[in-house]
Amino acid sequence: MSTASADLTQNNDNVKSSDCENDFDFSKLPHKPRNLNMERQRSFDERSLVEASPRYTWAENGQRHIDNESVFSPSRRSSFNTPRSLYGFEPHPMFAEAWESLRKTMVYFRGRPVGTIAALDNSDEKLNYDQVFVRDFVPSALAFLMNGEPEIVKNFLLKTLRLQSWEKKIDRFQLGEGVMPASFKVLHDPIRNTETLMADFGESAIGRVAPVDSGFWWIILLRAYTKSTGDSSLAETPDCQKGMRLILALCLSEGFDTFPTLLCADGCSMIDRRMGVYGYPIEIQALFFMALRCALVLLKQDAQGKELIDRITKRLHALSFHMRSYFWLDLKQLNDIYRYKTEEYSHTAVNKFNVIPDSLPEWVFDFMPTFGGYFLGNVGPSNMDFRWFCLGNCIAILSSLATPEQSMAIMDLIEARWEELVGDMPLKVCYPAIESHDWRIITGCDPKNTRWSYHNGGSWPVLLWLLTAACIKVGRPQIARRAIEVAELRLAKDGWPEYYDGKSGRYVGKQARKHQTWSVAGYLVAKMMLEDPSHLGMISLEEDRQMMKPAVKRSSSWTC
Repeated sequence: MSTASADLTQNNDNVKSSDCENDFDFSKLPHKPRNLNMERQRSFDERSLVEASPRYTWAENGQRHIDNESVFSPSRRSSFNTPRSLYGFEPHPMFAEAWESLRKTMVYFRGRPVGTIAALDNSDEKLNYDQVFVRDFVPSALAFLMNGEPEIVKNFLLKTLRLQSWEKKIDRFQLGEGVMPASFKVLHDPIRNTETLMADFGESAIGRVAPVDSGFWWIILLRAYTKSTGDSSLAETPDCQKGMRLILALCLSEGFDTFPTLLCADGCSMIDRRMGVYGYPIEIQALFFMALRCALVLLKQDAQGKELIDRITKRLHALSFHMRSYFWLDLKQLNDIYRYKTEEYSHTAVNKFNVIPDSLPEWVFDFMPTFGGYFLGNVGPSNMDFRWFCLGNCIAILSSLATPEQSMAIMDLIEARWEELVGDMPLKVCYPAIESHDWRIITGCDPKNTRWSYHNGGSWPVLLWLLTAACIKVGRPQIARRAIEVAELRLAKDGWPEYYDGKSGRYVGKQARKHQTWSVAGYLVAKMMLEDPSHLGMISLEEDRQMMKPAVKRSSSWTC
């Protein structure tokens, strides 16, 4: 969440909004969930298959066995308008409260809902929490889609698409044509009785950095809308097709980079302040991968689409190879890095990025469990950021950037390091915190990102929905259920804070806004997805069997 002032350049939007599944295998389950009030259809060639698979655990003898407690049965769809849970028992009191809070944040433009504000902030210093942020709206949009209310999502997609076409300048420098706004605000003029939109493309953000992730989230949400409603007509409109092509043209442009990953500045994503994630941060790479895969099924097979689809396919093959080969870390890989030789040249080099083994942080040796692994925070020349980043790893699972084995290993890590990553309030945005001299150098003495606070090891309840989706896809929903139960102990009582501070997330964040919309929506999405796992289809992608896979050896910790 950006904390910049709302001093934005005003622009008029005089164009009215035009009127413009995941297939789930229930054959072995006792009953099917009830459909939404609209017919759910198969919209694309690809299938996002999610199986109610059991959780595997390991005994002391090294043998794997099935935990039958982990097998789940999907129930019927939940609805805020129904007083009783369709499970057959009373829902948690937080659920109805969350829906009431979410509806209070809805923003209207010319009589139509177009989004939700970032927070119902009653403080004197509102900053920009009264705006609609693209990334923040995603969990709200998913909640509305799951509840059979797609209109607000459609209007949001169309309005942000219109904003994309605006001229974007920061200090006389013009941004790329495809850049999506970080946020927008509806301005009411009571004298003229008019409404206009004003957008922020980064010119008012902390550090004046444009949001790289907004365009990716927009494409991902367009697919979610299409999968949920079965209506492909919106995605097929010329405006939506052009919007996707402009976003992808920025990302697929050729330059000096020798890696298929996307080079980014600090502050271009959810972590919107200086946190040492410049280069090739895992969050952006995972979102990039997922947006490319979504675009493959959304783009039309016309002259312009086919050329772009070919470029996307080639990039996906290279990107998946690169990420699975060089960003993945488990016990065996950590040991290999520990024994790296340096100053290697030619194509035979093993230490391709010239990482100095002495640069390995001491904490990572204790943090890495015997069973488990994760995608590194960043990899570049002489640089490996060993920090764990939640969003990037969860998106890697949902997009199938992670292989099935890697996805299971990420879940193993979360369970093995539960106190560190979940603790008293899920979920750590990154781990561990940077402090002392490193904090001064890496963050520039950022007073908001002090150790175990905000982006620097803070706990963000919004991440519950991503964890839940990833758990269901891997077939281990009990992990998500346990995390939700932890959140339900305090989240509503504390007033739905933006984030929590402390090594275990015990304290409401020192500058956290209360009644944070995506904290509310993240909880709703997590609960509704557990109740009806078929919702996963709108945000998950099945593994592409044709995708080129690198010859990555599995850790010796794995047993078949």
